[in-house]
Amino acid sequence: MRRPPRPVFLPLLSLLLVAATSTAHAADSAGRTDSTERSTAASDDAYWTARRMAAAQPVAGVRAAARGGAPAAGPTAPSRPFDGLPQVGTFFWTDDTGTGRSCGGTIVRSPHRDLVVGAGHCLRTPKPKRHLSFVPQYHDGQKPFGLFPVERVYIDQRYYDLGTDAGARWDYSVVRVGPRADGTEAQEAAGGFGLGVYPGYEHRRVRLIGYPGTDDATHPKPLDCRSATHRYTSTDPAAPGDFLEIACAGYIGGTSGGPFLVRSLSGYRLIGVIGGYHTGGDFPDISYSSYFTADTLALYIHAVRGDDPARPR
Repeated sequence: MRRPPRPVFLPLLSLLLVAATSTAHAADSAGRTDSTERSTAASDDAYWTARRMAAAQPVAGVRAAARGGAPAAGPTAPSRPFDGLPQVGTFFWTDDTGTGRSCGGTIVRSPHRDLVVGAGHCLRTPKPKRHLSFVPQYHDGQKPFGLFPVERVYIDQRYYDLGTDAGARWDYSVVRVGPRADGTEAQEAAGGFGLGVYPGYEHRRVRLIGYPGTDDATHPKPLDCRSATHRYTSTDPAAPGDFLEIACAGYIGGTSGGPFLVRSLSGYRLIGVIGGYHTGGDFPDISYSSYFTADTLALYIHAVRGDDPARPR
């Protein structure tokens, strides 16, 4: 019987690969996706007032059906609102209609201290995104560590090409953010977690964090839950693949991109983000993540090196 790959954690492996293939780190925003309007940390910080952040809505059409109550595969763990973790935060932007949008993200450790991992489905659309920024530990209208403008968005080309169902196995993004207005990088300001690839599916205690939304405003605080994860093999032929599954109560639309975290000797490791199967699930008490593999590692390395990102074709 073939044994599954052992868990691999970053940044140790990634740093070895980066050392062998490293190129100059781009210092400007020339590689931003064509759909993202260039702005500065100061202008975005001024734009994203407490009122605008509170009014931002979940990505249109994503997990909007997560309102009903399908029973979970196992016991459903409770969730509670809290003030969040410094490394976990929210992407904010305005769409082509001028509506504020939001989605979750997590800072991961990297050589340039400027990478955030989120869900691919949140940022996949080629429609314009203005004032696209990341706010660590956003809660109650606050920006406790400031705001970091997005420079480049890295999404697997297969996710662009196949779409959110057929490409569900690649529903993650690695986002390079610029420094805040005073020149401080995101990881310097708020810290970062290791990134785990091939982490295994069965975990007894995983911490799930997400920012739930309503139809008219983002929840003022993120949700926190601890539960077990299991392997879920899709029964939907339109969305094939194996995914992490977790039963946590109340993770409605808006929680996309929220992290699956496990403890390690050096702190938390990021092993998934809410997304993947049906962009995170059809019901509020069951959430999913794409499984992090060598494809995730490759995307991380592209972001570290400052390569040109893939684009919608």
